[in-house]
Amino acid sequence: MEEGNKVGIDTSMAALQAFNRCVLHLGRLARECGTAEFIADGLQVFRQLVPFASAWWGEMSNSVDSAPPQSWMHGRINLPDSFAAQWHQSAGIDKFSHATLSHPGEVIRDSGFTDPSDAVNDFARRHDLYHPMCITFELPESGLMFFVCLYRGVDASGFNDNEAALFSAFCDHLLQLWRFQVQDMIRVDTGNGASDFGIARLDGDLLYVGAGLCAVIQRQLPGWNGSTLPTEVIAQLPKAPCVMRLGRAALTLTPNAEHVILSLETQPRGAVLAPRERTAAMLFAAGHSYKEIAKLLALSPATVRTYLRNCYLQLGVKSKVELGSVLRSPNTLAEITRRD
Repeated sequence: MEEGNKVGIDTSMAALQAFNRCVLHLGRLARECGTAEFIADGLQVFRQLVPFASAWWGEMSNSVDSAPPQSWMHGRINLPDSFAAQWHQSAGIDKFSHATLSHPGEVIRDSGFTDPSDAVNDFARRHDLYHPMCITFELPESGLMFFVCLYRGVDASGFNDNEAALFSAFCDHLLQLWRFQVQDMIRVDTGNGASDFGIARLDGDLLYVGAGLCAVIQRQLPGWNGSTLPTEVIAQLPKAPCVMRLGRAALTLTPNAEHVILSLETQPRGAVLAPRERTAAMLFAAGHSYKEIAKLLALSPATVRTYLRNCYLQLGVKSKVELGSVLRSPNTLAEITRRD
């Protein structure tokens, strides 16, 4: 074997071993840390393999004729709190953002302040985003896109082909493990059914959000632009489990350790459920047992059974599957009737 080939193989093996250690560490993080820290901690692990100066990630809606892209949930490393709000000011004309949103699953790279818009270039200069590298994935269960962007400054070298390949492979693992965390928390099949759900910390920061929930909150609480829940919803978080009204829909808030699960439901015409009956029904449809529901709502298991029996009668359902389907029906107009 020629010396040059041996060096090349040794280098490739070293890179493979380093990536393998990175992915194994990511798997441990998924088990050991909460959803709030997982993506940030995971990227810090990847940073040892592919160095970067700053990072931004989250869920984003694609651009449409009537609206630019919108970041609905995001996190960041070495970027200011106002980063997303500043980006939104020129999101509709950001060439790099449109490129990555138009090519899901592909790593998009650039170097230099080359956007046709001076506003976009000024934003990039302000945060030293000279070398961006981004990947976007379709997230059908939420109705949004999941993105991860890494940045290097003007004094660094650009991301090369090998680094882009490692980034793509790493983000495949990152996204899958994050989706598993979300699925475990909301206890639904995230393959097609999590558009009306959200996960938030008690301070209101969103860790996951679906497009359906975004649309209802924005419609009912004008001025909301994502990532942190509106103050009206944050005020209800310490009261979970509870139900709050959002127009013709109801938002069920369910505690889950240091997080709160938000579930948007509409109620079938003519159905009359007390708020606690409704909360018990949603928890049961989401997979919780009688004992778990009783503990969450500070009730006896017998009371929970009574609540659920009444829900089945009121809604005309015969199984847990039917119960969940009816509670999430998108065509209902009935108001929740509050009872003592």
